[in-house]
Amino acid sequence: MKSNSKSILFVALGLIALVVVMVILITTLLAPTTVRSDQFEAHMRAGIVTEIDLNGDTATFRIEGSTDRYRAVTFGRNRVMELVDRYFNYPVDADGNVLPPREAPQINLADRYGTSIWSFLPVIVMGLFVLFFFFMIFRNMGAADRKATSVGKSGVNAQSSLKTRFSDVAGAEEEKQELAEIVEFLKTPQKFHAAGAKIPRGVLLVGPPGTGKTLFAKAVSGEANVPFFSISGSDFVELYVGVGASRVRDLFDIAKRNKPCIVFIDEIDAVGRQRGAGMGGGHDEREQTLNQLLVQMDGFESNDEIIIMAATNRSDILDPALMRPGRFDRQIHVNPPDVRGREDIFKVHARNKTIDPSVDFRALARITSGFSGADIANLLNEAAILAARDNRTVIKMADVFEGINKVTLGPQKKSRIITEYDKRITAYHEAGHAIVAFETPKSDPIHEVSIIPRGRAEGYVSFRPDNDDRHRSLGKLMDGLAVALGGRAAEEIVIKDVCTGAVSDIKHATTIARHMVTEWGMSDLGPIYYGSDGEVFVGRGYGATTTHSEAMSAKIDGEVDKIITTAHKRAKEILSNHREKLDTMARVLIECETIYIDEVAMIMQGKSCSEVLEGIRAKYKTNAMPTAATAAPTAPADTSIKTVSASDIGSTNK
Repeated sequence: MKSNSKSILFVALGLIALVVVMVILITTLLAPTTVRSDQFEAHMRAGIVTEIDLNGDTATFRIEGSTDRYRAVTFGRNRVMELVDRYFNYPVDADGNVLPPREAPQINLADRYGTSIWSFLPVIVMGLFVLFFFFMIFRNMGAADRKATSVGKSGVNAQSSLKTRFSDVAGAEEEKQELAEIVEFLKTPQKFHAAGAKIPRGVLLVGPPGTGKTLFAKAVSGEANVPFFSISGSDFVELYVGVGASRVRDLFDIAKRNKPCIVFIDEIDAVGRQRGAGMGGGHDEREQTLNQLLVQMDGFESNDEIIIMAATNRSDILDPALMRPGRFDRQIHVNPPDVRGREDIFKVHARNKTIDPSVDFRALARITSGFSGADIANLLNEAAILAARDNRTVIKMADVFEGINKVTLGPQKKSRIITEYDKRITAYHEAGHAIVAFETPKSDPIHEVSIIPRGRAEGYVSFRPDNDDRHRSLGKLMDGLAVALGGRAAEEIVIKDVCTGAVSDIKHATTIARHMVTEWGMSDLGPIYYGSDGEVFVGRGYGATTTHSEAMSAKIDGEVDKIITTAHKRAKEILSNHREKLDTMARVLIECETIYIDEVAMIMQGKSCSEVLEGIRAKYKTNAMPTAATAAPTAPADTSIKTVSASDIGSTNK
């Protein structure tokens, strides 16, 4: 740093000296030529002087036909005026004869070419231009030098006095309890040292995206009131070999100067992948970076009071050396929140929003089964946007319902022009899903049936599960497959043809059936696992072979076909037995576009189309059919409403 300062000082002094020399040189070049007084008088006698500037005893003049300037000294103003009268105003020849007057030169009583500041203006402008030119050159050289010297710097994001607390993290009480001990380690390390306990070296947060892993790390730093250094795993990777290892060393050097502190590495799988992948040698840049990270976490140097926290959703591909005790001592799995956790998360994200008293967070928690904290924050933000779009500052229950559908399925596309033929097919398709779901005992209760396009779906059916089931029985899976194929079965019964709109239903049903055969042991092949080990990772799965023969693959395909065929046949039987109700529901959907559980129950009780429509008008106290926004019901506190996602067995979204 000192050598750089000296270099800059010498460069600045050199530039100043250069400008001074240029000013002197240019001033000398621009100065007028000095002549003798008799030469000046000879020019006056010849009548070729066109302009004279008087400044004391100095006369600066120009002669006719020349752009040069000349200067004569020891001439006062009276002497100059005398020469002008003699040779211009009243000229005489050598014999004393009076000649006609000549055009007298212009006389200025100030030297316009003297030493005033304006005479140096061109020189000053040129000097400033030169200074700017060299400044830009040296600045670019300095930037390149700084870039070259900062390649090995970690570029860590340092934060202190974070305001995030455990109260800002909801839906993960067990995880907070585990991390609360880390806070105690950072606050009072002496208590644990006295008991012979060592401070955990590292904490690995594992979980799906959006579950709050980064938020947990910030909360630990805020609770312990220690510096927080965050960096992404991809920030260590650089084009130049050895840069990643240098950045790891720089990161830990910074942490040592600020301990106790927390170092958070987000997406550590970018740099911590398993070594020996068979793709490249042991001198791979990423592996060098990982080796340096392993040494810094638990090597010959002691890094006490530095807690390494990392986050990933791919812990299965991390190097075993990184996962051993002494490096990442604790692995905390941050799972999606349950119904109670989702309710708490709703309350946390509703703090800075104006919520209508009719909004029931408990009901919303049941609606959003499978949602992460980020999903809940997003849907509440969408609900706030919908309220603002309607020129309101208060978020209503209907806004939240629409926000959920918008997040899961996409916005409504009411402006799309749909032919009556397409609308009729969609109505029968969604009615087929709904009726099969109503008639299968282990299906979740229906919440909403709509033929309004959303995203890529032409229509959808959403359900309200009774609880967050972690296990799915064979009976529930078979009921779900029948529901998924109910739309295709309705098309076959009514229009005597099939359409492409059931592609997502068929794909989903096939995926579930194959899982049932290959992974869950729910077929005649018995409880044998024929599936893969999960996602392909080159480091372990390169060159791996299948675990079963081609003949067994054919048997698996046969079992999948049998399951799908059974579910499809069951769906057709149910719809054939309720053909009148299928027609009634389709007509009501064409009229109203969206109906709810009350209308579905009326139809399944045998009510006619006119009776159902009259019930809808009485329910909403209007003669016009309600829209999806105005018809969204307020869910009772003891109900659970769920919009089916692609991962749920009963999904019927087209």
